[in-house]
Amino acid sequence: MADDSKRPIVIKKIKKVAGGHHGGAWKVAYADFVTAMMAFFLLLWLLNVTTKEQKEGIADYFKPTMASSSESGAGGVMGGLSMTTDGPQTNDPKMQAVSENAPSDVEEKSDTIGQDSGKKISQSEFEKMKAEEEQQQFEKAMKDIKAAIQNDAELKELAKNLIVDMTPEGLRIQIVDQQGRSMFPLGSAQMYDQTYQLISKVSTIINKLPQKISIRGHTDSVPYGTSANYDNWNLSADRANASRQALMKAGLPAGRISNVAGKADTEQLFPKDPTSPQNRRISIILMREHQVGDGAAVKGN
Repeated sequence: MADDSKRPIVIKKIKKVAGGHHGGAWKVAYADFVTAMMAFFLLLWLLNVTTKEQKEGIADYFKPTMASSSESGAGGVMGGLSMTTDGPQTNDPKMQAVSENAPSDVEEKSDTIGQDSGKKISQSEFEKMKAEEEQQQFEKAMKDIKAAIQNDAELKELAKNLIVDMTPEGLRIQIVDQQGRSMFPLGSAQMYDQTYQLISKVSTIINKLPQKISIRGHTDSVPYGTSANYDNWNLSADRANASRQALMKAGLPAGRISNVAGKADTEQLFPKDPTSPQNRRISIILMREHQVGDGAAVKGN
């Protein structure tokens, strides 16, 4: 048996390579990459769903000089703002801040109207201001109508057939018959050409104003025969409707018409002379949208 002490000794060295099977460092790098991508897409989402005010709040939160210019809670990063309404990815322009101290409608109007002075006004002051503004519109329209008739050679002679005045209802424009000069043939709703031209001239001016319009027909008290199937109620209503059609043909939008009515002889211009031709007339009324007191906004002719 050979001597074991003389047997050669073989030493095997295993060379270990760091990161066998690629190691685990790549997982850390990949996790960092995924985190960065998630942050990037979150940023894109926030840019899509937030309003300008919300973006300013987020930017303010990350300013290096301060954590946030506002306190926590409703005044925190998002400032109590709702980013979404009925879904996660929405860009709703109607999103608004929720606040217990949200201004009322009157205060919002006041901020808009009194923003130069920085002073809020009450509801009554707002209504008064709007009524005065409307009164100025009516006064200007009155002057423009009278001037337009005087400057028109063909219509100048009809100046006496036009009465423009202020009433509690609004600016009233009346096209009135005169002795020897009627706006419609007797007993007919088919207006003369000169009447249509006069209504068209009026239409060009009142088209510039926003108020609703009431059109009313009036007659004198001369009755029809007892056997007639037509009376002053029919006549006044037909003449009012003919005037509506003339106004619309001249460019007045249909949406401006509030009502068309036949009043027969119930509202005479000269009640002491019920058969006067001046009781036969068409009234075109620009109706007030704002009232101040008991007709306080109404001025004389």
